[in-house]
Amino acid sequence: MKNWLKKIRHTVVLGLGLFIIYAQAATTFQNPVYENGADPWITYYHGNYYAATTTWSSQLIMRKSPTLAGLAQADPITVWSETNPERCCNFWAFEFHRLNGPNGWRWYMLFTSGDNVNLDHQHLSVLESAGDDPMGPYQYKGSPMPDTWNIDGDYLSYNGKLYLLYSQWVGNEQTNFIAEMSNPWTLSSSPVVLTRPQYDWERVGRYVNEGPESLVSHGHVFVVYSASYCESDDYKLGMLELTGTNPLATGSWTKFTQPVFSQANGVYGPGHNSFFKSPDGSEDWLAYHGNAHPGDGCGSLRALRAQPFTWTSDGIPNFGEPVASSQVLSVPSGENGPMPIHPNGVNIKLTAVAQNTTTLTATLDFLPQNQFRFTNSSGLVLTNPQCGLDQWSQWQNSDCQKWTLATTTAHTYQLINVKTQTPLTLCGSNQCSQWRLSFEKDLAIVNRHSGKVLTLNHSQPQQQPWNNSNSQKWSLKAGSNGALSIKSVENQRCLIANGSNFAISNCGASSSQWLLIPQLSGGFAVQNTLAQRLLTNTDCSLADNAPLSMTEGLNGSCQSFYLHLTQ
Repeated sequence: MKNWLKKIRHTVVLGLGLFIIYAQAATTFQNPVYENGADPWITYYHGNYYAATTTWSSQLIMRKSPTLAGLAQADPITVWSETNPERCCNFWAFEFHRLNGPNGWRWYMLFTSGDNVNLDHQHLSVLESAGDDPMGPYQYKGSPMPDTWNIDGDYLSYNGKLYLLYSQWVGNEQTNFIAEMSNPWTLSSSPVVLTRPQYDWERVGRYVNEGPESLVSHGHVFVVYSASYCESDDYKLGMLELTGTNPLATGSWTKFTQPVFSQANGVYGPGHNSFFKSPDGSEDWLAYHGNAHPGDGCGSLRALRAQPFTWTSDGIPNFGEPVASSQVLSVPSGENGPMPIHPNGVNIKLTAVAQNTTTLTATLDFLPQNQFRFTNSSGLVLTNPQCGLDQWSQWQNSDCQKWTLATTTAHTYQLINVKTQTPLTLCGSNQCSQWRLSFEKDLAIVNRHSGKVLTLNHSQPQQQPWNNSNSQKWSLKAGSNGALSIKSVENQRCLIANGSNFAISNCGASSSQWLLIPQLSGGFAVQNTLAQRLLTNTDCSLADNAPLSMTEGLNGSCQSFYLHLTQ
């Protein structure tokens, strides 16, 4: 009985005679976070966890969720794809860092990629975000070392300088290096050896040091790296500490003589880690991949796992052992609030159809399973008052604060509360639950399959990588009938349906009216209200300059689009 009481909450709304029972947010989880999660990178930022893992394809895929366990249900979204044969394939080990670069605070995506033939040209590449959203859109900036084999990049920020950590083969040894950078994609010094495999525990299968990850805390600078061959169950973590003053001097680093994290408790080959903070900043967490069975090797069987770690009185991290899959862990501290949040998303205005003077202005934030969160400028979340909370409340990870968007035949939207499955309503009339949706700032329209952006090219819409031109920026505004116009910032003309295709023409025509339809798989379908056809990535192409066209039926991610701020 006590366990049952812990899992539910009773709210009685007196006067209405309404008795509501709703589940509390989960307070525990178990590993793995999700399967096929090699080389994981996790960051918590402004109300969401963001995660990326190796894909072995030509697409960088990211997941986003307000809870750690929710990453398993989050939509895998392509934020970048590549068809250039020199850097198109075998994407490994994505990391995204928020750095103060030449264009101000931006996210920088480091990833390993190769050519379309084999693995002999794997090397690092760097992308830069358009604004302050980890989901992008991203622009290609360059490769720090395009002509050599190098993998597993990470940044170290120390004493006002930026350094690149990476791994490279030297003879029969895979060795970690460090070099100073003038910006997040350009080296400004020659690389220096950081650590090479010198102990027996670093030489199981092959002589390997790889995946260097910086950890700066408690006045100490550490680099945690992966040791031994990834095909081995003895893949593990080692650690260095900066004990000198110059990070570019090999002698400034002291290696711990024993591994700091090894197979245990039914987890094999734990390695290639990253670090992240709990939502309230009070806890440090380790993310890593591990296998559930001996001999699973270094393929897609590796799963993303996460667990907290502690610090000794001397300021040394204590990672402990991999926790068993059967072990129940508490969710990261602060995950369920209550706390104000400021998620990265698009700015919207919802106008009540019945009362045109009544509006809701908020950030529209995608959640897993095609749910949404609406957050105002104070960091408060739109909440169903039937749950006994204010209409705008601090985030508590309650279903009462999660919504779905339903379209109507009148080209308007209803906000359906996830808990009660009832629409947000201002009065007793049916129209009081209907809202017109407009977007407050210029947006990029990004295909969920390719990660490429709707671009106007000589009046012909196509997909291209983000380049920050006005040809890729669009204004979406609701008309008096609720339908949206999609206007190019470059020439102030609108997207229209043109038979089975579409084009750019004067705004105001019936063929220039569109409806955004939320998709169960994530993102929006973009439907022309006159032609009843959908915008589509023709042939599900990853290619630059591929034409976009119209289709009658849905085909998953190729007809799904995300909206991102352009600055």
